[in-house]
Amino acid sequence: MRADYRIFLDACVLANCGVCDLLLRLSERPRLVVPHWSAEVLAEVLAEVRRTHLEKLKWPEALAEAFQTEIRTAFPDAAVAGYENLLPVLTNHEKDRHVLAAAIRGNCPLIVTFNVKHFPTNSLIPWGIAVSHPQDYLLILYEMEPKQVIACLGTIAGKRKLEVQDVLIRLGKSVPSFSQRLLDDLI
Repeated sequence: MRADYRIFLDACVLANCGVCDLLLRLSERPRLVVPHWSAEVLAEVLAEVRRTHLEKLKWPEALAEAFQTEIRTAFPDAAVAGYENLLPVLTNHEKDRHVLAAAIRGNCPLIVTFNVKHFPTNSLIPWGIAVSHPQDYLLILYEMEPKQVIACLGTIAGKRKLEVQDVLIRLGKSVPSFSQRLLDDLI
């Protein structure tokens, strides 16, 4: 699962700042995975960022726009388009059919999402697609490449002027098993 393993990131993953940061850093060279998303997914992320960060936390609008610009610049080949014709034949949760359709069109064998229940196995098998919760996927990546995952966490910690353990504690709110496993391993 090195360098050319394509994953499709759902909006709920990209809208989670900590998990998104770690997965996208693991997508930088030397990368473990190649991330993909669609314009529709990015629009959902922008709406969620506006709702949670701008309205509730009073962040400036420029931050939401900057995220969109940076993610498109850093990963110019990540956008998947032209999947709309697949929507009528898909059987997963109606609100997430666009995610499955884009994963199919983008040749991504894995969808990473917090909404695993929106992708029942019987709706994925015909397409050769699997689904994973970010926590489970991060644990797999850690088991495969522990040094690289720890290095990415170190980069994140350095940018935030924190210790790696502090980053893991914060990640624990979204991916508790992953966080606890790494905290245990670092002790």
